[in-house]
Amino acid sequence: TQYSFKEVFGTLVEQKELFDVVAKPLVEDLIRGKNGLLFTYGVTGSGKTHTMTGSPGNGGLLPRCLAMIFNSIGPFQAKRFVFKLDDKNGVDVQSEVEALLERQRREALPIPKTPSGKRQLDPEFADMIDVQDGCRAEEVDEDNVYGVFVSYIEIYNNYIYDLLEEAPLDSIKPKWNSCNTPVRNGDFVPPQSKILREDLNHNMYVTGCTEVEVKSTEEAFEVFWRGQKKRRIANTQLNRESSRSHSVFIIKLAQAPLDADGDNVLQEKEQITLSQLSLVDLAGSERTNRTKAEGNRLREAGNINQSLMTLRTCIEVLRENQLYGTNKMVPYRDSKLTHLFKNYFDGEGKVRMIVCVNPKAEDYEESLQVMRFAEVTQEVEVARPVDRPLCGLTPGRRLRNQAFQEELARKLELRGGPV
Repeated sequence: TQYSFKEVFGTLVEQKELFDVVAKPLVEDLIRGKNGLLFTYGVTGSGKTHTMTGSPGNGGLLPRCLAMIFNSIGPFQAKRFVFKLDDKNGVDVQSEVEALLERQRREALPIPKTPSGKRQLDPEFADMIDVQDGCRAEEVDEDNVYGVFVSYIEIYNNYIYDLLEEAPLDSIKPKWNSCNTPVRNGDFVPPQSKILREDLNHNMYVTGCTEVEVKSTEEAFEVFWRGQKKRRIANTQLNRESSRSHSVFIIKLAQAPLDADGDNVLQEKEQITLSQLSLVDLAGSERTNRTKAEGNRLREAGNINQSLMTLRTCIEVLRENQLYGTNKMVPYRDSKLTHLFKNYFDGEGKVRMIVCVNPKAEDYEESLQVMRFAEVTQEVEVARPVDRPLCGLTPGRRLRNQAFQEELARKLELRGGPV
């Protein structure tokens, strides 16, 4: 069987090369205010998590995306709390004074967080984010200020869990029947699942999800690593550390223009652009007769395969609508995974998929399925939304303001201090 793809990477491909081709354009779009979605997809044990996270000394796509974002916007970041996310998937902007008061209020709380500069990085991941290539976006609007927020969720058994929630991870309790004995059929009560809602712009979001404002690659990856340790991982016979959940790491970038003086952020909510990049590590598709799954593992595998099937169905219906001009209903709601990304399939940003293929002979049947599906996805074209209008202020405000401040300081110095 022959399959054709936009790009095929061999077994010896470097993480950097893969990043440059696949993820770099998505990060550039993010900085231009557009959304992006990147999936890794494949059979259990084919290297999806390795592609996304990387290995010690050689970071994967996720740390490289973070490094590129902070390399590009580093000097133009807003102070903490200038941007405030509301609970309806929107963002507000505060003045520097309000942000300062909020920072002081938070610091007065009993558990002071040391600034990330002074903190020792966890040696477990320190060398994963040591990305030396200094990759940055070409066009960064220097007259904007930027804020980065990250959140990390997992979709497990078609429930959505927040991996950054501080609550103790309660071990899943068995149900009790009226005689006060646990129910025998192994039916468990899962922890509280989060709810999906639609915001005013028809984008889907997870309500009450922890979103952390981060100021550096190290800080952002530390948040990711904290969530990574909570992911549902279980032994199956194919893969000792097989992820039993789809994980979604969301990077939100808020940007707003500086005022006419190039000094402070413009206090107008409608001028804020909020774009997001979602990095999705899908759970592996698997044949249960090979993983020897039973009980809970079997149910998990069923749910994983079910959500991947829904993803396939959605893409196939989109393709059919496109090819034959039909208007069939796309079944997004059949799974939380597709429902969360409904607006991407409606045209709100680019979708890219990396297919990981393991040359193992035993994976042959499943690999063919994976390739067949991935080949179909390439034929789906999604209408792109139009760009939003720009603010009417003159470019170069930030640099002119800096030059003015430096000149002012120089003049005062010549006069021997302020008059």
